[in-house]
Amino acid sequence: MSEKFIPLTDYRQREQTLTVPDRLIEPDGQLKDSLHRPLHDLRISVTDRCNFRCVYCMPKEVFDKNYRFLPQTSLLSFEEITRVARIFVAHGVKKIRLTGGEPLLRKNIEKLIEMLTKLKASDGSDIDLTLTTNGSLLARKAQGLRDAGLSRVTVSLDSMNDATFKQMNDVDFPVSDVLDGIDAAHRAGLGPIKVNMVVKAGLNDSEIIPMARYFKATPHILRFIEYMDVGASNGWKLNEVIPSAKVIQILNDAGLSLLPTQANYAGETAERWRYLDGNGEVGVISSVTQTFCHECSRARLSTEGKLYTCLFATHGHDLRSLLRDEHHLHSDLAISNVIAQLWKKRSDRYSELRSQQTEELIKSRKKIEMSYIGG
Repeated sequence: MSEKFIPLTDYRQREQTLTVPDRLIEPDGQLKDSLHRPLHDLRISVTDRCNFRCVYCMPKEVFDKNYRFLPQTSLLSFEEITRVARIFVAHGVKKIRLTGGEPLLRKNIEKLIEMLTKLKASDGSDIDLTLTTNGSLLARKAQGLRDAGLSRVTVSLDSMNDATFKQMNDVDFPVSDVLDGIDAAHRAGLGPIKVNMVVKAGLNDSEIIPMARYFKATPHILRFIEYMDVGASNGWKLNEVIPSAKVIQILNDAGLSLLPTQANYAGETAERWRYLDGNGEVGVISSVTQTFCHECSRARLSTEGKLYTCLFATHGHDLRSLLRDEHHLHSDLAISNVIAQLWKKRSDRYSELRSQQTEELIKSRKKIEMSYIGG
């Protein structure tokens, strides 16, 4: 049997020199990019490590025992993360999501949550603080996360079938343990809980109906995500994408009748649908077939402090170098102006441009891995 070779370029250490503007301006919470999109969401990756080896994110043939993860000294400290988050909040961020890797692997993550819950939006309201997890550690950590101030969680679960789920996570982790974590999170008050299912043709598309039936009539919101070309390690192919429109059709044909409903806020990634009988809702995230770049208001901070203005970015901007300047030359206001400068120039719309490109051109673009930048 021939070996599978996946080209992978390490862009984690690429440096982008940042310049502080000569004239510093106080943030007014109204920052817009070049396409007039506001800065509303900040996703913070707290670790590049994960205990799963999901085939669409961290396949074993790349992330094996010899893979070099970032050393602890490279990771932003909780104090540094909170400092950067405070600056982003002053620019208009109202929602912060902790991600990874698997964020619950970060030691004492509860302390970071306690620190972030003290932040207030520019209008004085509380920040919407949430976390995405594979659920493996959630049963034991849910109450502590809620006590620390976490609002809610999103749990990744790609199948109700144990064999299929184990094939996808590739570490023999059972569905039942994830469901136990969801139950524990619900009891702790971390809700509404969102359950994300990445749908890949030929692997778990047969699980669309079982997943919907299981979570229907529960307080949880199941969301079907189109298999995306994030990073270079997952061997993405367009014919492995199940369009969201087809997912909705499959559910309707199975008697799980759905009606579209309004978004919760402008720029929401998921298109919302509610069951005709009123027993719950589902969402679909269609970044391949129905792009939402024109409303994207999300910035991403990598675990080592690089700012990415798009999930499909090819490089980041090294904020850590400003945070750790040995001469302490960079005040919060200086860093704030660097961020404003970067966001104002932002013109990312990869998903919209993808539809104009061939699959070979898409695959040749060296994007950052999702396990490093966060989903």
